[in-house]
Amino acid sequence: MLSKAITLVESKLASDNVLAENVLEQLLPHTGKSLRIGITGVPGVGKSSFIETFGKFLTALGKKTAVLTIDPSSHRSKGSILGDKTRMEELANDPLAYIRPSAAGDTLGGVNSKTREAILLCEAAGFEIIIVETVGVGQSETSVKGMVDFFLLLMLAGAGDELQGIKKGIMEMADLIAITKADADNVQRSELAKREYLNALHMFPPNENEWYPKVVTCSSLNKTGIENIWYIMSDFETIMKKKGYFQTNRQQQNISWMKETISYYLQADFYNHPAVKGLLGIKTEQVRNEITSPIVAAKELLNSVYQKRDKPSGL
Repeated sequence: MLSKAITLVESKLASDNVLAENVLEQLLPHTGKSLRIGITGVPGVGKSSFIETFGKFLTALGKKTAVLTIDPSSHRSKGSILGDKTRMEELANDPLAYIRPSAAGDTLGGVNSKTREAILLCEAAGFEIIIVETVGVGQSETSVKGMVDFFLLLMLAGAGDELQGIKKGIMEMADLIAITKADADNVQRSELAKREYLNALHMFPPNENEWYPKVVTCSSLNKTGIENIWYIMSDFETIMKKKGYFQTNRQQQNISWMKETISYYLQADFYNHPAVKGLLGIKTEQVRNEITSPIVAAKELLNSVYQKRDKPSGL
């Protein structure tokens, strides 16, 4: 039933959207009681291996854990390419765990456009821990920060210049950096990388919640460092709730969600407008052939919608 509900909210059919809104509205009182964790990392860092090991650790504690994995999309089918369930087979078969792969689609930021809705549905289904695994790490891999309580960044050691291996912006947003694959002959390199990241983080200004990001090492293979990561997350949740930041952060996220939804529906309304449908192809060809500048073409398209309404400033 949970999978069907997530499929419903991910649907682009207008009839499904109305039903999805009704479902979410009725379930809203049963949401908000989980710890939402965002996990991202560079390609090859072992996100799936880490999440399976971490997830099994959580379920062993008796915690119902949902994993929302966002995979790259096929340009042909628009479906998920990697299919994380096949890469987390042990966790997928755990009775206390639920894994839902979704395609990123055209959404930037490493998440699906309906990830927030999926989080609420998982909470309403009784899951205590919600893990959101992003596509990968990059310039725009930051949207997940705006929908979770705790942001974990996974990094590799011995893969070149560690401090150049990731954008500064995402390091500033991380609540915890975990150096993965700290096993076998990679233990010493992992400890060195840990010290380098700690030194780098000292140069960043403190977070607005006054939490100083931690850096640890871990091994999904040996299952070492996993308990420490959970301890840090639990400590973070306790401190943030005590300060009142936990709830304030969620309130700000909900307001941002509302504004993003407004933008989404305004854009959808614009492109579905009869005047735009008739003019868009013409203006696209004019811009392609450099007859009209993109700015002028955009304003003419906007004017075709707003000609009988009050025009926004600048048109």
